[in-house]
Amino acid sequence: MAIMPAKSPVIFSNESRILTAMGERIRLARKRRKLSTATIAERAGIARGTLYRVEAGDAAVTMGTYLRVLAALNMASDLEKIAADDEVGRRLQDIELRSRSST
Repeated sequence: MAIMPAKSPVIFSNESRILTAMGERIRLARKRRKLSTATIAERAGIARGTLYRVEAGDAAVTMGTYLRVLAALNMASDLEKIAADDEVGRRLQDIELRSRSST
């Protein structure tokens, strides 16, 4: 029985631009290190075609794959920066805490 690939998520144009830019930054990081697609794909444990999709910012590529590519480039810690500064969430939490203490 063949397993069908998961349906690609619906991506809005602004989100698509973010992914495309991220893929481009990953591609540039690889090129600055003078590493081939074959080398990074091998280090990440993925096919070269998958690396091409990462570098294109393909939304259907798993976050784990992006992490493996970043790790192969010695940039995995960059993912720790995602959503690290949740300014809006902290403000909402502070408002809720203030409203609880004033009641």
